[in-house]
Amino acid sequence: MKLIRNLREFPESLRGGAITIGNFDGVHRGHATIIDRLKRHAHEVGGAAIVFTFDPHPVRVLRPQEAPAPLTWTDRKADLLAELGVDVVVAYPTDMDLLSLGHQEFFSKIVQEKLGAKAMVEGPNFFFGKNRSGDVHVLRQLCDSNGIALEVVTPIQDDAALISSSRIRNLIAAGDVGAAATMLTHPYRIRGMVTHGAARGGKIGFPTANLDAIDTLIPAAGVYAGRTYVDRRSHWSAIHIGPNPTFGENALKVESHILDFARSVYGSVVEVDFISRLRDILCFGSQEQLIQQLKTDIGCARKIASAWPAL
Repeated sequence: MKLIRNLREFPESLRGGAITIGNFDGVHRGHATIIDRLKRHAHEVGGAAIVFTFDPHPVRVLRPQEAPAPLTWTDRKADLLAELGVDVVVAYPTDMDLLSLGHQEFFSKIVQEKLGAKAMVEGPNFFFGKNRSGDVHVLRQLCDSNGIALEVVTPIQDDAALISSSRIRNLIAAGDVGAAATMLTHPYRIRGMVTHGAARGGKIGFPTANLDAIDTLIPAAGVYAGRTYVDRRSHWSAIHIGPNPTFGENALKVESHILDFARSVYGSVVEVDFISRLRDILCFGSQEQLIQQLKTDIGCARKIASAWPAL
């Protein structure tokens, strides 16, 4: 899979494929349906399956105060799309030049001139061009006029509602990472730089990796079972998000206790998957009570790990 960050680098050999345009934040099951259809169209036209996405989300440029925290960073998004079978991800640098293009200009310059698309696949809520002036009806007219095949994919839903990035974001913000995972193509993941903390965990026998500089949505405060990736190797973990009220600390922290792991990872960038929420943040009356609860948390994480499919 090729990750291309500007269209000046777009190879002539990749023109003439099937494209889909969107944010694809989180890469959920609805996105997977679009990608499945994209691959079929790419096969039919004898070209590449191409995802054109934006880095950052246009709202972060136009109305940064309203921009939601992303669910994925660009390289992670590209990896997830590659697993679905995409040939090329264009992570276009979002700027005012791009956002000022009207829908006709966007179609002409990006879809036709730069990508040379022969087919397109979109969802029914697709909008493009300045002020979202173009919708799927406009897109169909443009595609029909220029001999480009277009398929509009019906959104998928579960028992509750349509699967969407917004709905997944709300679940993660509430700490329901299990429900979010049923809509995503993989468990929800964050990344961060491991920095020095108060080192209290190590002193009581539960050392943690303290994550800082997290650039995606952080789940709600609580204790979770999950996996921490160090140098691309997965280790089961008990993860604490929130303050440490037992020690009178109110600052939000993200700390991962990596099971059966003794190596120092200070200064490393690690990634953390969230599998299941174990409990709320509690204030304990003594250090001994805290230690007993941590043992229980780790036992729960081990039980979940034993039932989880092997990686």
